[in-house]
Amino acid sequence: MKKVLISDRVHSHLIESLTSLGYHVDYLPSLTYKEFLAVVSNYHGIVINSKIKMNAKAIDLARQLKFIARLGSGLDIIDLPYAKRNNIEVFSSPEGNRNAVAEHAVGMLLCLCNNLLRSDRQLRETIWERESNRGIELAGKTIGIIGFGNNGSAFAKKWQNWDVQVLAYDKYKKDYAEDCDWIKETDLVEIQEKADVISLHIPLTQETEYLIDHGFIEKCQKPFILINCARGKNVLTHDLLAALDSEKVLGACLDVFENERPKTFTLEEKLMYKRLYTRDNVVLSPHIAGWTFSSFYKIAASLATQILKIS
Repeated sequence: MKKVLISDRVHSHLIESLTSLGYHVDYLPSLTYKEFLAVVSNYHGIVINSKIKMNAKAIDLARQLKFIARLGSGLDIIDLPYAKRNNIEVFSSPEGNRNAVAEHAVGMLLCLCNNLLRSDRQLRETIWERESNRGIELAGKTIGIIGFGNNGSAFAKKWQNWDVQVLAYDKYKKDYAEDCDWIKETDLVEIQEKADVISLHIPLTQETEYLIDHGFIEKCQKPFILINCARGKNVLTHDLLAALDSEKVLGACLDVFENERPKTFTLEEKLMYKRLYTRDNVVLSPHIAGWTFSSFYKIAASLATQILKIS
């Protein structure tokens, strides 16, 4: 019997679907990476999330492997060329959490623009402060979206009736917004020239690593708000902090970070993140933008459908 290892939490729908397809499923969400490497050779398929890295070493150990299924969208944890050379199918499920990410990004932006975190904290301490918490309306603003895949397009569609101009840039696509009159396809230069808000919806690749750095920020003509619900290493945190200090960046909504394991912070990282965490003009969340109850099911259903096609 073909065996599948699920190494992270997943909705029962996927387990039930794989079982109905004739797979023996080992559901081991507490499996460590070391334990994973010790048993991966036993499996025809694996279902992974961010804690398991399918690099060349892991793929070499997985001698029977026919497919890798990623819970979510980020494929930077998989050596895709090496998987292809070894005839291993790779599945991901970005459509499963794209709406969740889009809603989360909108919510973070509204929270920042209306000073909801600060005013909430103050009011709980019986501080009634209205003037310093005066908000910013988004109507009339320009929102720049970098990356127009599943997440970027879902985020763009949220703004249809908001009286905002949406500028979208995707290096690898064209004619993707022709049916959406509130979205203008453009280039990075126009986004840097006109955007009041810049939102990232890109994978982590050699091209996109630290895309947002001092050089990028300096090319922006207007002070702007940054949203990053993509990958932490799309943004160079030191440069973002400097831009927040200088008010070249007015605020930031961050769901992802360069290092997402606080217990591993170096001294330098502790100081850096302390500077970030204590700012009033940032809204932060622990990589949960796509982590809703609805997306939990939809991700599982998406992978089940894709695996069915090769079974």
